[in-house]
Amino acid sequence: QVQLVESGGGLVQPGGSLRLSCTASGLTLCLYTMPWYRQGPGKQRELVANIFSDGRTNYADSVKGQSTISRDNVKSTMCLQMNSLKPEDSAVYYCNAIWRTRDLWGQGTQVTVSS
Repeated sequence: QVQLVESGGGLVQPGGSLRLSCTASGLTLCLYTMPWYRQGPGKQRELVANIFSDGRTNYADSVKGQSTISRDNVKSTMCLQMNSLKPEDSAVYYCNAIWRTRDLWGQGTQVTVSS
């Protein structure tokens, strides 16, 4: 069964950190481009960060310098380390896997930044 499962979300205070993980099964992860998206309340889904199959990364300006995306193709996981979190980072975070015509999504994990 092909699926992506996110984990690591939760409630964190402003300035805190979270590490989100995306575990893939049923696919050859090394082939895929792996973005993280987020969708806050009343907002459109937006790209947070992306890691290509060759390891190149890019980040949204809003998270540049505070987040790091990484992948482990052997363990079939992709992670997003987020530091210095702000209330505006609160959202449901989704991992995505793209290869050729395949476009796979996880179910999302909630991140809430609040004191």
